[in-house]
Amino acid sequence: NIGNFTNITLLNQSVLLKGVNDDLGTLERLSLKLFDIGILPYYLHMLDKVKGAEHFLISDERAIQLHQDLKGSLSGYLVPKLVRDENLKSKTWI
Repeated sequence: NIGNFTNITLLNQSVLLKGVNDDLGTLERLSLKLFDIGILPYYLHMLDKVKGAEHFLISDERAIQLHQDLKGSLSGYLVPKLVRDENLKSKTWI
């Protein structure tokens, strides 16, 4: 368990990617595995709209639905916050 070994709270930041981790089962397994090794799932980022990565983009509606489904299947601290960077000083919760 990494978190217990280091005595430090580790927080994970993942990016939601179409065709990679855009299904409930994958997100559940990721959160549970992270927690098993002492890392808290903290942020689930929407992909920045950058040239060349359009094929990984997920619609806001799909991301919100996945996040709602995740909240329905896992307890609170295992559900990362769905966020987007919008060139502001802080993250925007979705």
